[in-house]
Amino acid sequence: MTQDDAPPSSSQQGLEEENHPRRRDVLATVTLGMGCAGACALAYPFLNSLNGTQSSRIGEDDTVEVDCSKLAPGQQLVVTWRGWPVFVQRRTPEMLASLRVPELAHRLRDPESKMHQQPQDAINWHRSVVPEIGVLIGICTHLGCVPSFDAPSSGDRSGKYACPCHGSQFDIAGRAYKDAPAPYNLPVPPVTIISDQHLLIGKSKGDPDFDIATIQQI
Repeated sequence: MTQDDAPPSSSQQGLEEENHPRRRDVLATVTLGMGCAGACALAYPFLNSLNGTQSSRIGEDDTVEVDCSKLAPGQQLVVTWRGWPVFVQRRTPEMLASLRVPELAHRLRDPESKMHQQPQDAINWHRSVVPEIGVLIGICTHLGCVPSFDAPSSGDRSGKYACPCHGSQFDIAGRAYKDAPAPYNLPVPPVTIISDQHLLIGKSKGDPDFDIATIQQI
């Protein structure tokens, strides 16, 4: 038997046993670090989307001014008000027509907005101050996830909101469908129209005493 073939001494075995756990610890630490980095990379675009856009400006009185001049028909932009994502959509004639289809009311939980989820000036068939511009707080009333916006397409010209967590769906006015877990319509924040292309979130000219803290659920 040569020196190379000789079995390791007890001191060598002890050193190897001592080093193996250290190597495992290093590998575990590296793996955990890579996993955290990957999770952060995936989460950043979502969290960053809730920071609002350059189309909004925060006022000193807890209001947000929104510039809608670049908002195309059938599309929406997302701003942040009080830490919540707020959807601002420019509705097409087809989107508005879909809200008045008689058959739709039978599929909705609260088609006439009787539950306290909006200011007085948004209790109407389009749930907004003016029909062409919709403003909704983007928090699902089931468990608080952020619904995705399914923009109008050739197959569905009305558009809708769909919650990715448990399947709740809302029409373009934020009204909840019956066959889904969300119990209430999406909240409507107080809104004042400043001009044809600008609006103010946080104050309601038509319902100045409205307090978002008094709504049924957010």
